[in-house]
Amino acid sequence: MSMWSNLPFDLLANIFSFLSPDSLARARSACRNWNACALNYPLGPRYAAQSHPPWFLALPIRNHRPCCYAQNPAMAMGKDNWHEISLEFLSVPVRPVAPVESLLLLRVTNSITLQLAICNPFTRQFRYLPRLNISRTNPAVGITVMDSNSFRIYVAGGMSEAGQGGAFYEPTTELYDSKLDTWKIVGSVPVEFAVRLTVWTPNESVYTKGVLYWITSARAYSVIGFELCTNAWFELGVPMADRLEFATLVRRNEVVTLVGGTSGGNACIWELNEGSIWCLLDTVPSELGSRFLQGKTNWGSTKCVGNDNAICLYRDLGSGMVIWREDGDEGRWEWFWAEGCHYIKGKQVQNNPIRGILIHPSLASSFIFD
Repeated sequence: MSMWSNLPFDLLANIFSFLSPDSLARARSACRNWNACALNYPLGPRYAAQSHPPWFLALPIRNHRPCCYAQNPAMAMGKDNWHEISLEFLSVPVRPVAPVESLLLLRVTNSITLQLAICNPFTRQFRYLPRLNISRTNPAVGITVMDSNSFRIYVAGGMSEAGQGGAFYEPTTELYDSKLDTWKIVGSVPVEFAVRLTVWTPNESVYTKGVLYWITSARAYSVIGFELCTNAWFELGVPMADRLEFATLVRRNEVVTLVGGTSGGNACIWELNEGSIWCLLDTVPSELGSRFLQGKTNWGSTKCVGNDNAICLYRDLGSGMVIWREDGDEGRWEWFWAEGCHYIKGKQVQNNPIRGILIHPSLASSFIFD
């Protein structure tokens, strides 16, 4: 231990950068020297995309206690793989929008118009983002991460007040740049798309190769795309659009991916190839699908979240999850079952509907809170 205690901080911090967040937390508790090193030399964690799968963060939709629950995938087969994380540091009620690297983008729910905030639930850091130029109710939100020190948020559509004319669908797009910490209007939205982005589109978006994508459930499922460089909007059809009971867009290996299921059928995964052609990648194995649905044939209550490293199908906090993720050095994607959260340290946890987020936790400080 004496040799490790005498290592220069920059070398020790470089070693710490390879640790997963739970291992780093234990290292920080070993001694004052290690804790000071981890706090003062916060190198970006290198495990995120290469060595460790993302954590599943479950945020209860209805919960009287300010907390969320995190599953450590490295301990997925053990009994202690779920952890309760206090959110008492949040001064307002919030709803998750999307991960931003190791941070969470949040919507403040006690505000009728959109007010965004950002936090790190593992380090208890929180701040509001500036107000938009136009007050909007229920717009679509998209995120692009430029690098570890920069991200952008696009807000499109939503309901807006028009003075004496009353409320209307806002046909503009606004951009938040984290480097400038300001919003600006960057383009227009066709009125038809503004309506669908406001009424029929969830917050989830997918960004890849210069385009933001949202899925919309108006009449039948379809995809709305926004080319950032040209400010051009377009629409794509999806497979079995009028038969899907649930459909979610995720990004897998930097490619737009669709996950959806039909009544009496399988849950399928399609990939958007060149020429805007959907290609079937895989289906949920029948034994895992039956276990997930608990004998039912209806996929309607299914929720899905994904990133470049994993795709997770879930329902509520206590239900088990079906996970498709990259496993091993050869880049093969394999199916796994993960138990839901029932007990934490021997104490029963109340089941709740949840919103799931896949995130690579970090204990390093972020520029956004400086």
